[in-house]
Amino acid sequence: MDLTRAIVDEIPYLRRFARGLTGDRHQADDLVQDCVERALSRLHLYDRSRNLRNWLFTILRNIHVNNLRKHSSRGPHVDVENVPESLLSGDAEQFGHVVVNDISKALDGLPPQQREVLLLISLEQVSYVEAAQILDVPIGTIMSRLSRGRNRLRDLLEVQSKPGLRQIK
Repeated sequence: MDLTRAIVDEIPYLRRFARGLTGDRHQADDLVQDCVERALSRLHLYDRSRNLRNWLFTILRNIHVNNLRKHSSRGPHVDVENVPESLLSGDAEQFGHVVVNDISKALDGLPPQQREVLLLISLEQVSYVEAAQILDVPIGTIMSRLSRGRNRLRDLLEVQSKPGLRQIK
């Protein structure tokens, strides 16, 4: 199979992982574009004995981490002038969207290392060994981050599901 075509076939998986990392569809698309561009420009570095998806996930994650470092000193740029009116107001969300939003917010509340491991193993269904290779950490670290991430996610979702009660005196 042509390697370029194989990379194109991986784009849906890259988008899903990028969306989980960024929490924003547009940032995720930019991240995937940067990843594919970098992979295509560095095809000569790809080791065919390695899983292509894992290689691409590693590239995507490295770009994401570099972007976070670069932008950590300043907040995200939001161009208020170009925000469509439809985004400023709208109909109530359906219940399913609320659940997805709750999970998304809970994922955003996790430390980046735990979020990455949860996304790779739970969403992308890579093995522990593959996740360890992608993140360049020992497998024990993967298992630890996954356990702590699942526990923290469970705690965050419990807190979000409980209504905030005020004490009135």
